Amino acid sequence: MNNDLHWVMHGVAIRKHGSAHDIAAICGLPEARVTEVLATAAAGGRVVESDGRYLLSPAGQLILASDYSRFCGPLRANAGFHSAYERFERINVELKQLITDWQTVELGGKRVPNDHADAAYDRRIIDRLGDLHERFEPILRALVAGAPRLRVYQDKLMAALESAEAGDVAAVSDARTDSYHTVWFELHEDLLRLMGRQREE
Repeated sequence: MNNDLHWVMHGVAIRKHGSAHDIAAICGLPEARVTEVLATAAAGGRVVESDGRYLLSPAGQLILASDYSRFCGPLRANAGFHSAYERFERINVELKQLITDWQTVELGGKRVPNDHADAAYDRRIIDRLGDLHERFEPILRALVAGAPRLRVYQDKLMAALESAEAGDVAAVSDARTDSYHTVWFELHEDLLRLMGRQREE
């Protein structure tokens, strides 16, 4: 139970306001089992439920943070996973710049929001995203090899990229969907927690 509880709470931390279905995808457990564990966690004051969506309570956040070293010790000591994580952080810098270039355009010497009226500009950014993803794939495979649960991000990133290449501009960075940037952000949060790191602002 403790093992399942930790990973369900981890899933809640990643997918804030997520449903049991969303959380199950992240923590790699059957949805029925996740629903059961969430009920126990809510009864124990570790998570808060509202309309079928979940958040960690303040106590739950502290408990989860203190448990990572116990549950993630072997992964943090895995040289291959550690190397893949460091490579992720390097390519993450490129991804952040690419998203900035997607969300804004230069007009009159200033950066202004991209209204996506210039299809050629958008296509160039999506092509860059495809190139970046191609270079990222071996890193992602190494991460999944160390933590198979991370495969959900592999599948979602590919689906978002394919949608973007097919012309769906929302698939690049729309925060309301499983866009490439949204999924990447969740993967980054997942990795930071696994490795005991803090996000750099």
